[in-house]
This record gives sequence, structure tokens and C-alpha cells, in this order.
Amino acid sequence: MSVPSSHSRPVRHAEFRFYEELNDFLPGSRRKVSFAYRFHGTPSVRDAIQALGVPHTAVDLVLVDGRSVDFGHRLSGGEHVSVYPVFERLDISPLVRLRPEPLRDSRFVADGHLGRLAHYLRMLGFDTLHEPGWDKNSLIETALGEGRVILTRDLGVLKQSRVTHGYWLRHQQPLEQLKEVVGALDLGRQARPFTRCMECNGLLRPVDRERLAGRVDASILQRFDAFRECADCSRVFWKGSHYRRMLQWVRSLVPAARVEP
Repeated sequence: MSVPSSHSRPVRHAEFRFYEELNDFLPGSRRKVSFAYRFHGTPSVRDAIQALGVPHTAVDLVLVDGRSVDFGHRLSGGEHVSVYPVFERLDISPLVRLRPEPLRDSRFVADGHLGRLAHYLRMLGFDTLHEPGWDKNSLIETALGEGRVILTRDLGVLKQSRVTHGYWLRHQQPLEQLKEVVGALDLGRQARPFTRCMECNGLLRPVDRERLAGRVDASILQRFDAFRECADCSRVFWKGSHYRRMLQWVRSLVPAARVEP
């Protein structure tokens, strides 16, 4: 007995509407409007959403005919489907959340092309891992094993079923990417600038000037009183003219950030 081909199976459709930043993943003709999605069989909500180009990690709530459903809900045709983005600032616990609770302790892993963004996030005090040679699997395993948010411009990473927390960057320039992440994930009040090493991600700690003889130029030791060193790579930092420029830049970008004296 032959199995009917997809061409002989009936074509069904459901009306989809995506909200807010989820429209960034859609072609212009489908943004901020309802449109018909045609399919065969009974695909799951997640399969349909990802087939339309939207990664499941960006979705926090799906309503089918006004009822909250999980990603495994099967479509049979004729439904009205509303898809909403991650609600980092809103408690929707009475409804069916489609991913774990937001990671309030924001820790990141950045893919290989986002080295400069990783540096900027570390400057703001965010624990951010980055290895240029990481492949897709290493990125995901690190995120899952350490409870980190994946930052990437590769939608294929965020469509992996194992991924629970991720953010797709719209911008290509590192500074614009930083502004985007800070705004999208509401990071302003969590920022603790100048508490991490921009190079290796280690925490900075105070160090006595006397211990720096031979490691820092004598003229620098005479001019400055306060020094910090990285607990991991031992780099030494002090508040020179570059610090004042960086501080001004940080305060313009993240006014709510708490800068230690």
C-alpha cells in the first residue's frame, strides 16, 4: 500500500500574527499583520513558528484561538495564532510560559564573531564568555551548562531545540549591538562597570601599590594611589585619563549603572 505524498494530502491553513520585535524575523509583507500559514498534516506550534523564520527562544507566549498553549500543541487548520516575544519585564505566570523563567543574573556567551561586543559587556561588569574558535555545539553546551544567554547573529543557533535562552542581534556594529542588548534585556540597573577584565572576563580586585613594584612603571605608581588587578590574568588597572573618557561614555550609555567610587 503506497503512502500518500504531501501533494495528495489536504492543504490546511492557520492565521498567524506576530507581535513587537518578533516582526524583525519576518519579511516585510508579514510584519504587524495577520497572514495565512499553509501546511500539511498537524505540525506543532513550535515547528510552524520556526518554519516561518522565528526562533523559539524569542517567543514567550502563544495564544491559539485566545487560549495559551505550549510549543507541542498541534495545529489542525482554521486556528488563529498570536505569538508574543519574551516578557523580561512582565510576569505572565498564570499563562503557559514557553521557556524557563528569564535569567535575572544576566550571564552571557557570545559567538565567535562578537568579540568586541563581549569586551564591551565585560566593561559594564557582565560575565561574558567568548572564544573565537567555538563551534555551534560548544556555544550551546556552554550556555546550557552554565546558565548563560547566547548572543548570536546566527538564527540557526537559536532554532536548536536544546537552546532555552538566547538573543539574536539585529545590528552589525559592536557599539550598536551593545546598546541593543542593554535595551532589549533591560540590563541598565544590573551593570557594574569596571569590575571585570575586558580581556579575560576575570573579576578585578584591589591591590596594594607596594605589590606592583616591577610590574607597573614607577612613574605610574607615583601618580596614582588606587590600583586593581585581574584575579585571573593579573593585568593591572588604574584610573588614568582613559578611565575618565570611558566613565563618561558608560554614563551616557547606561545612566542607571552603579559605578563604584
